[in-house]
Amino acid sequence: MDSRPPALDLPRITLGVLALGGIVATSVWVMLPFAESLLWASTIVIATWPILLAVQRRFGGRRSPAVGVMVLAMVAVLVTPMWIGISAISDNADRVEQFVQSLATEGLPPPPGWLERVPLVGERLRVTWQGVSGHPEALFTRLQPYVHGAATWVVSKTKGVVQLLLMVVLSGILYVSGEKVANGVLRFLRRLAGDRGESSGRLAAKAVRAVALGVVVTALVQTLVAGLGLLLGGVPHAGVLAAIVFVLCVAQLGPTLVVLPATIWVYSSGAAVRGTVLLVFAVAAVTLDNVLRPVLIKKGADLPLLLILSGVIGGVLAFGVIGLFIGPVLLAVAWTLLVWWVSEIDRPPDASSVIGKQ
Repeated sequence: MDSRPPALDLPRITLGVLALGGIVATSVWVMLPFAESLLWASTIVIATWPILLAVQRRFGGRRSPAVGVMVLAMVAVLVTPMWIGISAISDNADRVEQFVQSLATEGLPPPPGWLERVPLVGERLRVTWQGVSGHPEALFTRLQPYVHGAATWVVSKTKGVVQLLLMVVLSGILYVSGEKVANGVLRFLRRLAGDRGESSGRLAAKAVRAVALGVVVTALVQTLVAGLGLLLGGVPHAGVLAAIVFVLCVAQLGPTLVVLPATIWVYSSGAAVRGTVLLVFAVAAVTLDNVLRPVLIKKGADLPLLLILSGVIGGVLAFGVIGLFIGPVLLAVAWTLLVWWVSEIDRPPDASSVIGKQ
């Protein structure tokens, strides 16, 4: 009887690996258009899962009405503002065209007198304005590099509405079957890397929830500070502007787009004291996220502060807004696996290995 081990069938193994790789590659290719929406939906569902469970308890443990409430809230907070913004741009297209034509023929008017009284940057703005006022060719020379970027931005935002709608649909599906999906992911990670894989998955979910907590709470504090400054500065419709600040802060655009024009308007009206008060609150609101958000994220995820800062900043630079969640998750998992791997050197050897050496 031949006791030799069977020879490896290299062609069969190679073809099997190639076939498996082809299936994986084509599957990724098919899912690629949905990747961004699915990633956002997963992030939002993980971050708001405790809220869903609380709403579900309000409905006597029924999941369907709770999912309906969460989906309607997402539509109201995410889809509706962007749709209103795009509709406003479309409705005012004629006015924008007339304004551009007037700039092409007449250029900018002379700078207003209040511009140079703006602290820190007023004189520089006045000199820049003076350099292009009355000279359409100089104005368009300065604006030309930004025209293509502005057009690309508008197109991307139009596509963003479709992505948002798809994200809402995927979020609703994940809300309905969240436990089943989570269990499947954990089972896959356990099959891939044992207990450490499952622990990494749970850590990733905790990191996502901690980042979401840091983003929302920071946005609320920034809105409170900016809204108080707008109120003390005597800016009309301060409540509406504060709501816009909250949306911008959640989107990681910051309150600058609201508080800076408001500060300039207050100074232009001749109220230097109220303008200075608003400027102080505006600076505080703009800089808060650099301090408060990392601390809140670290409190929720219990990870080194430097790791959190690197994940947040590096993730945003590498992946955009979604990198705010991807960065800390990747670094958290990598850090945990590294700590586990290094700590193995301090573990005592197994008893069986010690007996085998005797």
